Amino acid sequence: MKPTPKSAAAAEEPRPRSNRAVLVGVYGRQVSRAAAEDHLDELERLVDTAGGRVVARALQERKSPDSATYVGKGKVEELAELARAQGVGWTVFDDELSPSQVRNLEKALPTHVLDRPGVILQIFAARARSREAMTQVELARLEYLLPRLAGGGESLAQQRGGGAFRGGAGERKIELDRRKIRRRISTLKEELSRIERGRLVRRKRMRQVPVVALVGYTNAGKTTLFNRLTSSAEFAEDRLFATLDPRHARLHGVGGRAIVVTDTVGLLRKLPHTLVASFRSTLAEVEDADLLVHVVDASSPQADEQRAVAEELIAGFGVPKEKVLLAYNKMDLAPGLVAAGEDVRISAATGDGLSELRAAVVARLEALGVRMPLYGAGPAGSSRNRGDVTPS
Repeated sequence: MKPTPKSAAAAEEPRPRSNRAVLVGVYGRQVSRAAAEDHLDELERLVDTAGGRVVARALQERKSPDSATYVGKGKVEELAELARAQGVGWTVFDDELSPSQVRNLEKALPTHVLDRPGVILQIFAARARSREAMTQVELARLEYLLPRLAGGGESLAQQRGGGAFRGGAGERKIELDRRKIRRRISTLKEELSRIERGRLVRRKRMRQVPVVALVGYTNAGKTTLFNRLTSSAEFAEDRLFATLDPRHARLHGVGGRAIVVTDTVGLLRKLPHTLVASFRSTLAEVEDADLLVHVVDASSPQADEQRAVAEELIAGFGVPKEKVLLAYNKMDLAPGLVAAGEDVRISAATGDGLSELRAAVVARLEALGVRMPLYGAGPAGSSRNRGDVTPS
């Protein structure tokens, strides 16, 4: 009897029903080892947010990812042994895998296979609450799945159900052929178009007053800051992507000026392109705002890189630099940082620096020539002309 090839044997092994995960990354010519370690730190937080538990991580030095297995045949065999020894249910890769890489890895590994975009989509699926967010996330996930259906592996069946690391509905085999998925994608796009038309109507009503959008890397503290500035009580926690839907409320403490603050979805390196495309109407809040307050987590060891990632994405929306006000948040955890120029140092948790931030917002809007009517001082300030905004 001929020995069974290792890859075939791995493909026949039952996948453990476990939320234990091993993370895998590559470093080399384009990414330093230190940067790759930072990326895996963030991936671990993503996996934790999605309900997984990281028990090991592996880094492979390569000039570029292997086209067949991302890390190369020898490293895949090491990962397979590590997974068996640790009882791992998931092998999670830090970059987006091609459909052929997913198929090859699923044949060679005794675990489910997931990549960073897949983890992010799982989180968005779990966090979506509004009809718009749920529609956007479903569209992004189906467009992500469509080219990967040829493999038809167990991990794809899990991804279709949502909540990969938690099991449950994700364990069901859902038969979705390409034709059905394309039909559903078409339906979702039509629904998003209808939602976007309604959003445009609301935006036109809101143009009666200036809009200030809070933007920045995920978990920078934007929602906590939004609550402080507007006396709101929106959900905020120390997790990635706590906020998916934009929220609007009146800015308090600015002498009765009519200014609306918008809390937006967090930004992140390596965001799935399908997700960015699906959330185009939500991200349009950034393009349409009169001023952006770019919130940076000053306490993060990766603050500079996170700031650069967010600045690159903001620039991609076509926002000129003069319309961006930089605010270093969590200064209670990083007291040694010194802000430069017009940058503002704040702590949304303690309230320190918020009066300076309000003054800086008003000053920058004045410098940009944005009119700020007083509430109750005429049609622009009356509540019936502020769209969906309800003063707190």
